[in-house]
Amino acid sequence: MSTICAISTPYGAGGIAVIRVSGEQAIPIVDRIFVGRKQLAEAAPNTVHFGRIQRADEVLDEVLCSVFKAPHSFTGEDTVEIACHGSLFIQQELLRWLIDAGCKAAEPGEFTRRAFLNGKMDLTQAEAVADLIAAQSKAEKDLALSQLRGAVSNELGVLRDRLLHFTSLVELELDFADHEELEFADRSELNALANEIESKLAALLASFRTGNAIRHGIPVAIIGAPNVGKSTLLNALLGEQRAIVSDIQGTTRDTIEDTLILDGILFRLIDTAGLRETNDTIENMGIERSRQAAEKAQIIIYLSDNGQWTLDIGHSGTIINVLNKADLQPKAKSQELIAISAKNGNIEPLKNELVRVAKQSMQTSAVMLSNARHYEAITRAHEAIERVQQGLEDDLSGELLSLDLQDCLSALGEVTGQITNQEVLANIFSKFCIGK
Repeated sequence: MSTICAISTPYGAGGIAVIRVSGEQAIPIVDRIFVGRKQLAEAAPNTVHFGRIQRADEVLDEVLCSVFKAPHSFTGEDTVEIACHGSLFIQQELLRWLIDAGCKAAEPGEFTRRAFLNGKMDLTQAEAVADLIAAQSKAEKDLALSQLRGAVSNELGVLRDRLLHFTSLVELELDFADHEELEFADRSELNALANEIESKLAALLASFRTGNAIRHGIPVAIIGAPNVGKSTLLNALLGEQRAIVSDIQGTTRDTIEDTLILDGILFRLIDTAGLRETNDTIENMGIERSRQAAEKAQIIIYLSDNGQWTLDIGHSGTIINVLNKADLQPKAKSQELIAISAKNGNIEPLKNELVRVAKQSMQTSAVMLSNARHYEAITRAHEAIERVQQGLEDDLSGELLSLDLQDCLSALGEVTGQITNQEVLANIFSKFCIGK
């Protein structure tokens, strides 16, 4: 496998930049252009060395080289990380010198791909690296870090190992098909295991809605009648004039979206058209979109300015009834009522409630799915284990049970990368940044 190099810090000029070199020839290649107190080949693992990047009499820069030796590195290969000054010229010249010395320019995600191929992490952890880099909020960072530490893979690994044991016993029975009296796989134990696996897979699938919301922003629809202050509330939450505010009914005719981070949680706010009966065709289209947004939202802020909430809409999430213009209604003092004044910026009670509801939903599962690829594979695993349950109930033969058990094992293996193909890997790692 060739030795690769790439800039691992963000593109642009800065105080320092880091160029990563990984592969069997990483240390010898860097030694060709590095001049220090001693050669890096003589250096102890996990040490840092000061010196110059130099060819003949031309000095490019003074640098620090960190040396990591296989298998104790991110990629599992010999690795050198060169910290140079952050000049764009120096970065590009250093890359060119490394390529001249025998390196190959790394492709997107190639370092992490090598870490996966060398057994330093499984595929869910590799994908979590990209999620961690892209995290926009504390909640998203925490979720990615949990998966990087193996939360999903550990959960699935235990299930897959236990299922593999029983599958092996069923396969053993097939090898002794001429001896019908032999039963290696106890059907009652297999049924108990299938029930346990089905329950855990169902819980993982149910967690995807919350995990996906954390990753992309929890969808929050602001709905209510015209002129109750929905657009004013959106502007107050965002701290800017994002939506047009007017006393004219029907001003908002389409959904307006923007994001907000509260207490480390990313919310995707959706301002909607006022819900009312109207003959205006365009406004009705906006109202229909409002209903669709409300149906898909995880949280609905149902805004009223008169203390009446009569929402009639399909919704499986949380509805927060909010009384706006509370400054004009001093008698509304119910402790259970969330009263705000969007116009005056008095919206802290609503912010606190949004955070409370969001955190409550995040506590529903210790392990949470957030990746669509994982969701699709676990859906197939769940369907396969349900067929196993039905097969046991119908007293099917071990041969038929084995097919469904293998389907379940295969789907679970796809999540962690125990079973995969080059096309899947290419698709996953092509989305990474170069240098990671």
